Amino acid sequence: MSRLRVGVVGTGFIAGRHLAALTASPDVAVVAVADPVRERAEAAAARCGARAHGDGLALLDTEELDAVWLCVPPFAHGPLEAAAVARGLPFFVEKPLALDLATAEAVAVEVARTGLPTAVGYHWRHLGVVQRAAETVPAGEVQLVTGSWLDRTPAAPWWVQRGGSGGQVVEQTTHVLDLARLLAGEVDLVSAAERPAGADGEVPTAAVALLHFASGAVGSVSSTRVLGWRHAVGLQVVTEGRVVELSERSLTDHSLRVVTADGEEVSRSDEDPVAAEDRAFVDVLLGRSAGVRVPYAEALRTHALACAADRAAREGTSVRPAS
Repeated sequence: MSRLRVGVVGTGFIAGRHLAALTASPDVAVVAVADPVRERAEAAAARCGARAHGDGLALLDTEELDAVWLCVPPFAHGPLEAAAVARGLPFFVEKPLALDLATAEAVAVEVARTGLPTAVGYHWRHLGVVQRAAETVPAGEVQLVTGSWLDRTPAAPWWVQRGGSGGQVVEQTTHVLDLARLLAGEVDLVSAAERPAGADGEVPTAAVALLHFASGAVGSVSSTRVLGWRHAVGLQVVTEGRVVELSERSLTDHSLRVVTADGEEVSRSDEDPVAAEDRAFVDVLLGRSAGVRVPYAEALRTHALACAADRAAREGTSVRPAS
């Protein structure tokens, strides 16, 4: 069996999930790991029998790879993707695509020009419960969408700086916005408001976005980071006589609830969507599958929506997401 030689840039929580999934795959060899904290790179590399690098660009410059996984904070995107494209190296990239829209748009242009295989970590799309929800809710029938990301503040020091994470809407709530696009279609106009940041950083403590969908549906998505626990992460979609609700309690604990006048049906899932999205991309790269669910161009539409919601809140105006 041919083994795919891959590198992984980043060793944080989500990078660790990717490393575990890739290392467990018999047709993948993780040969290199990079992190600016050298000790973390060495520890992660030791666990999977790989070489350690203190810099992602150094990894890309020196390693012979078939693909690379870019699992870095929002502020680190751009140069890594550009280096991968320059080397003709397929890449998986974690969301969000960048701090801003312009950086992601520039990468998208080069990906489209080269036709390079890519995948992006909007992992909910790989869940069976999400696929069933999409089959249950034809986009043209949606009337109302309500979503939320009500949670604690992540511990990473860069996260509370807008120049580090891009803010909660861009860094976290983008998952909910991606679900909204999947189930209700594209958004034509966004209005938003935010509560100013507290003493711990620059990221607002709460925000809400009002969405006007091209289909005529309307919606709202709320975010807050002031809790000590994950309270509610998910989306509700209302059609004539039906409510479809998706929720996430943890990375491997999701549920689908469909409610009608006749009662409700609840489906729970303990699937690992990170392992599923990794497997899907590996299969594409090995020629076993034709395409991925979230290539870079598709993820850019969600990123554009998240950036529009963030801009609308900051400027107190309405914004049309870039198409």
